[in-house]
Amino acid sequence: MSITTTTHLNFRGDARAALEFYQSVFGGALTIATYGDFGMPADVPGADNVVFGQVESTGGFRVMAYDIPGQTGGSAANVGATRRENGATLTDQPFFVSVRGETLEEVQGYWAALSAGAVVVEPLAASAWSPGFGMLTDSFGVTWILDVAAA
Repeated sequence: MSITTTTHLNFRGDARAALEFYQSVFGGALTIATYGDFGMPADVPGADNVVFGQVESTGGFRVMAYDIPGQTGGSAANVGATRRENGATLTDQPFFVSVRGETLEEVQGYWAALSAGAVVVEPLAASAWSPGFGMLTDSFGVTWILDVAAA
């Protein structure tokens, strides 16, 4: 038996922008269907919002997203915060998205792109368990952990 898990992110009117950004960072195919595509009249507010969205790369990255019906104003303003304090990660977010690469060079490329407009929680650097580990919260309010698989 085999299963696949995929992170499904919930946005407040900015799912399309987030998915397009994640595609620019990780590559892959972008799929977007709007509420209008599924029959919502075009003149109803939110008809152009994302009801199903996905970025999937041949390298294994996959994330899904949609816009919560009736929610607007962007996602970053509606999420908790994550910070480092006295060697501990403190957060009120219910989850982080973890991306693990095989080489430091690979992860550095993702980090450079994903950190545009982000709040860096912990800079990408060598750690006790990895040649590269870092944490940031992107401009959409999603906190990411990036690291390099240990040898």
